[in-house]
Order: sequence, then C-alpha cells, then structure tokens
Amino acid sequence: MTTPISSIGSVGGSLPGGLTTSAGKSGAAMPFADLVKGLLQDTNNQQAQVEESVTQLVTGETDSLHDVVLTASQADLAFRLVMEVRDRLISSYQEIMRMQM
Repeated sequence: MTTPISSIGSVGGSLPGGLTTSAGKSGAAMPFADLVKGLLQDTNNQQAQVEESVTQLVTGETDSLHDVVLTASQADLAFRLVMEVRDRLISSYQEIMRMQM
C-alpha cells in the first residue's frame, strides 16, 4: 500500500500514477490532454482507495490507522496538485484573453 522511497534520479520525468513527461522519455512527448486525463484518473483512483481503506478501518477489517492516514494524505496531495494545475490553466487562459492582437 505504501510506495518505497527510490533514489533521486533525473529532475524531469515522473508524475503521480506512473505518468512521465517528455523529459523522462527519449521518444515522442505525451499529449497534454492525455497527461491531464491520466492525472485526473489517478486522483480519482486514490480517492476511491481512501474510501475503501476508511470503510475497512470502520468495519474492523484492518487496524492499521497509519496506512489509512497515509493513503488519505497521498490522495489529498494528489487532489491539491489537480487543483493547482486547474488554477494555473485558468490563469493562463485569462492572460491569453487579455492579449491584444
């Protein structure tokens, strides 16, 4: 349920859900729409895992409160990332709309 800490490699490349940017690949870049869609799917899956782990904790199927809190924290961080990306996209769009041609 937890992700092991791996050694720090290159700066670019890894995102939540196993997605990679063009800096992490030697081939063609992933389209931005697919990147956002994958990020949203990963965030949704993490939220579902939190619901499942909380249900298991409440019903007594698991007694590891640490794992439940860790899963909830990871899902919260993923959700905050999605919200930050959304805010930056809206800000960029508004800036483009203010440009004069």
